[in-house]
Amino acid sequence: MRLSFNSDSQRKHLPPVPADYHSHTPLCRHAEGTAQAYVDAALRAGVSEFGISDHAPQIPEPFDDWRMLERELPEYFAWIERARAHADGRLAIRAGLECDWLPGCEPWINQLSARHEWDYLIGSIHYLPDEVLGIWDFDNPKWLGRWAAQDVERLWTNYWNAYAAMATSGLFDILGHPDLVKKFGFFPTGDLERFYEPVIDAVAASGCVIELNTAGWHKPCAQCYPAPRFLQLACSAGIPLVLSSDAHAPDQVGRDFAQAISVARAAGYRETVLFDKHQRRAEKLPEN
Repeated sequence: MRLSFNSDSQRKHLPPVPADYHSHTPLCRHAEGTAQAYVDAALRAGVSEFGISDHAPQIPEPFDDWRMLERELPEYFAWIERARAHADGRLAIRAGLECDWLPGCEPWINQLSARHEWDYLIGSIHYLPDEVLGIWDFDNPKWLGRWAAQDVERLWTNYWNAYAAMATSGLFDILGHPDLVKKFGFFPTGDLERFYEPVIDAVAASGCVIELNTAGWHKPCAQCYPAPRFLQLACSAGIPLVLSSDAHAPDQVGRDFAQAISVARAAGYRETVLFDKHQRRAEKLPEN
């Protein structure tokens, strides 16, 4: 069923830019900026809505050094409320959380889901099995040296199998940066559609939304997440889309959205999705 388009009469003077739902706060220990600064940046960028979706706590703690702790959740809620107070009706501020898909994580994700009146949850994969470490956060630059010793074919297989399982879990509204596994530029040989097609089927069956994440253009892979071919297949399968900057600083809000719009339209997309308390409505994707 096609959703009705959103209009925002308060912001007609700004160029139409899709919502940016993937952003972080200093609580994750690798982002910077105040709530007010992010809102000001979102207003300057002209995004239709702005979402806050920092890295969720993960038990047992301390799990790693790049996420908030469970005891910091009230501070996170307060950060979101400061953003809303500063926006003061000029911009819809949505509350989200980026949760890690890990073996056996389902009870914990369900607990987190009940902690707040979220607008959406993002599911992401940052960890994969490792023979030495048990699991490793493969996109963390501190482990870049380990990539040279990896069987890239096996690693990609593990990643995409996990991504399909995450999609079918039904726990998430949005699936984050679909091919993050390419971040450091390590690709298996051959046609990558052998990885994409089973995942596309799983995501389409799940009804989840995927994101076109512009941060990849600023990583060693120098590609958006996901690759244009993945986007084409996703669009053909009827998988909905949001655009995301994955901002870790205010000046990254809405970054490269003009380029992202071009890529999305070339893949066949003509609309993106807006979220409000897990309810969706469509927003027309602007023409460049």
